[in-house]
Order: sequence, then C-alpha cells, then structure tokens
Amino acid sequence: MKKKWLFILLFVVSIVLAACSGGESSSAPKENGGSGSDISGKTFTYATTTDAVGLSPIMTNDSPSANVIEQVYETLFQRNSETLEIEPKLAESYENPDENTWIFKLKEGVQFHDGTPFNAEAVKYTFDKLRDPATGAPRASLLESVEEITVEDEYTVKITTKYPYGAFLAALSHTNSAIVSPSADQKQDLMKEPVGTGPFKFVSWTPGDQLELEANEEYWNGAPDLKKVVFKVVPEVSTAISMLQTGEVQFIDNLPTEQINRLESMDNIDIQKIDGSPVYYFAFNHLKEMNQDPEFREAVVSAIDRDAFVSKLNGLGVRSDSVVGPKVFGYDKSAENAGTPYDLDHAKELVEKNGYGDQPLKLLTANRANTTLMAEIVQAQLVEAGFKVEIESMEWATYLDSARAGEYDLTFLSWSNVTGDGSELFYPNFHSDNVGSSNRAQYSNAAFDDLVMQSRTTVDQEERAKLLDQANKLMLEENAVVVMYHGVVTSALDNTYTGLNLDSTGKWTLKNVTGK
Repeated sequence: MKKKWLFILLFVVSIVLAACSGGESSSAPKENGGSGSDISGKTFTYATTTDAVGLSPIMTNDSPSANVIEQVYETLFQRNSETLEIEPKLAESYENPDENTWIFKLKEGVQFHDGTPFNAEAVKYTFDKLRDPATGAPRASLLESVEEITVEDEYTVKITTKYPYGAFLAALSHTNSAIVSPSADQKQDLMKEPVGTGPFKFVSWTPGDQLELEANEEYWNGAPDLKKVVFKVVPEVSTAISMLQTGEVQFIDNLPTEQINRLESMDNIDIQKIDGSPVYYFAFNHLKEMNQDPEFREAVVSAIDRDAFVSKLNGLGVRSDSVVGPKVFGYDKSAENAGTPYDLDHAKELVEKNGYGDQPLKLLTANRANTTLMAEIVQAQLVEAGFKVEIESMEWATYLDSARAGEYDLTFLSWSNVTGDGSELFYPNFHSDNVGSSNRAQYSNAAFDDLVMQSRTTVDQEERAKLLDQANKLMLEENAVVVMYHGVVTSALDNTYTGLNLDSTGKWTLKNVTGK
C-alpha cells in the first residue's frame, strides 16, 4: 500500500515539474527579449523574381541588390518612413560651421561583421572610393559635391563640399552611401561577400537560386529576432504567390496587379499598400538622331494613352504627368497635367507627314510583369499611330547593361527615389554629367542642367522647390520622357509575423520582424 502511494506521489511531482519547466510553454520569455512567438529556429524566406546583381553598395544601383544591402549595411543617415525627415543612424549628430562644411560625430562601439571597428577612417575610405572616377561607381553622383573628406579624430569626420549642397543629408541616407568594411573590401570581393554593420550578416549566395543571411548577434541596436533569412529567386511570380500561400515563403513585395485579387483572398497573409515615391517612365535614347527631333518625340508621346495602362493596375499605380511624384521633395501639383496629352489623330498626322513609320524601332524592356504589360500596351498604341515597333525583352542585369550602353531606341526606366529628394532624381537620371552611366536616357539639355545644379547648390529649401518644379516642367515641355505612373508600394507578409518596415520609397527592413 505504501509503495502504491509513493508511486502516485512521484507521478504527481513529475507532472508539476514538467508544467513549471517552461521549455515548451507559450508564456516563456523569448530569445533576445522578443514579445512574439518563438521564431528562433525558423527560416524566414523572401521570394524575389529577380536575383541581385551584386552585394556592394558602392558598385550596384538596382532594387534587387538594394534589398539585400539594406539588411547587411547601414548609412550615416536614414529617412523616417512616417515623418519623411532625415535622421541620424550611424551618425550620432552633425553641425554646419558654414554652408560648405559638414562635421559628423559618429556612433561609438559599432563593429563591422568581420570585427573591423566602424569609425571615421571607414567613412572616409568608403566615400573616397565611391567618388573616385577609377572606381566607376554607378551612384558616384551622390558625392559629386564633395571636395575633401578629413578624419578629425576616431569618431569625427569633416566633409567639405564644392558648393552649398541642400540635399546632402538625403544623399547620405541613400542605400549606395552605406559604409563598407575597409579591411574586407581590400581582401575580398564585396560584390560576392558583403561585410557591413547591419542587423544581418552574409552567409552564402548561389546566383540564380538563393542568398542566405543570419542574425548579427552583436548588432549595436539589438540582435534581430529572425535568425535565418533566405532570399529565394522565384522567376514566376504566380509560383512565388503559391509558395506564400503554402507557407514555403513568408514575404513578397511589388505585388503584381494581375494577382492582387488572388492575394487579397488569401487568409494567411497581411497586405500592405502605401503611396510610394517610385516613378516609372517611358524614355527615348536621346543620343539617337531621330529621338532628337522634337516632332518625332511629340508624335510618340501623343500616341501613348497612359490611362489605358494605369486602369489595368488595379489601384497599384497613380496617373500623373509629373516626373517628380507627390512623395518627393520638389513636387508641385501644377505639374500633374503639364505633359503632352494623348491625341491619336495628331500622332498619326505627324507620323504620316514625316515618314516616321518607315524605320523600325527597338523597344527594350526588362522581363518583369508590369514592365512587360506596359511594353505590350505601348507597342500596340504606337503601331496604331503608324510606327513600327519591336519589343526586345531581357533578364534584369543584362537589361541594365544594355540600357546604360544606349543599346535601344525606346525603353522603360524607373527610379525608386530612395532619398525622397528631387535633386537626387534629376541629377543622376537626366543631367548630362551622367550620360553613359546612371543617365540611361542619355538626356542632355544645358538649361535643364543649370536648373538642377542650382537646386543642388542652395540650402534655401523654398528656392530649391521652385527650381525643381521648373526643371520638371522643362522636361515635360520637351517631351523628354513620358511618366507612365507613380508607384504604390506593396507587400504581402505571412500573418504569423509582424514588424516589417515598409517605406514609401519601396525600401524595407527586416530588423524588427518577429512572430506574433
């Protein structure tokens, strides 16, 4: 009898101990102090239809690459996604003793993933390399204004500009202004093995397949809850959506318009939509003789019915003539309808009058869903007006190289407006300084150049806004480009997760993503 009661007592004690252990309890504290469900052993997968071109902030200038770079590297400043104000990040503070001098105090105790200390020397190294013509950096224009960079002490750097530069802090918040590890850059190829100070560290990359990151447990602003992040290349967006539905993928962005109804019917995801700063535009190769003919451009622009395209975006695009969008500094509502209106009859008259239909035109496009749809619609419209247009579609990285080299007649280009500043839209994309590099439209206009440079060389923000509006309207008067639409930034996230930071520029960060 005593043995029987002893057995019962031991059985009860074992149950109590198991209940108190907390090993499997949902009320147990989470790793790194997170408040959500335990996701430390799970892989968080982002599906992208296009692989990164490279992983160095200095040597890239495309969105798929920037998506990785944003998680691995950091900039001195960042744009607040709610207030749109520029705020310090790796910088602690700054001061302007005069209009051409910027003194930055840097955060102390920050390390790169390879153990190299983040300091003024690292900032100088990065910026000197970015602006060195021998580097051939696609976004060297971000630091075009810089005259000299001086290390004052370990955590103080002084930058002298050639002229007062009103958009300087915005430029320093750009993804391509992120600070790299000098020691890593000297011993390895950062295009393949990135080393930054960000919340995630590089693990591996199989181009065309997937890229893997892991949590930076020593991150200066607290280790992320996500321990393993995979960027999975899924060329077919419908496949990516199916993977999201089945839980193989936890996150996609740039939701395709033709799939939005399907996505909204899925009960395991949360969809986010915000008015964005990206602009998508039809561009002429201005080095081509025919594209320098004002009547040719007028005929082409008159033949394009943008409403026919925007109506197919299911609310994921905003119709506007203005090159500068509402979320970008320098926007003025008066530019909304300042472009050449759609007039098919007028387009036909100009084509017939000048024989524009005699020569075949190459319309270059990247093999992305919205861009392909845009190309097909515009091709049909131009053919209806009398032009001969052939579409040439390319994989993203190849397309970028071809566009930069001017190997096209007509094309579609886009700009995320990561800095949110009109100067940093106009200067890299349309200023003659950048023909053959970031100015893929090969556009050159002395009056436009002068307005843009004036907008860059004053710190009077009201004056800058007026100058940018003038530059905007000059481009529209010249029919230099045709704005197809301004983007609505979108994402779809597995609803067992929360904390994705999505910005109106299209940038996003995973640092605060955690389980619900």
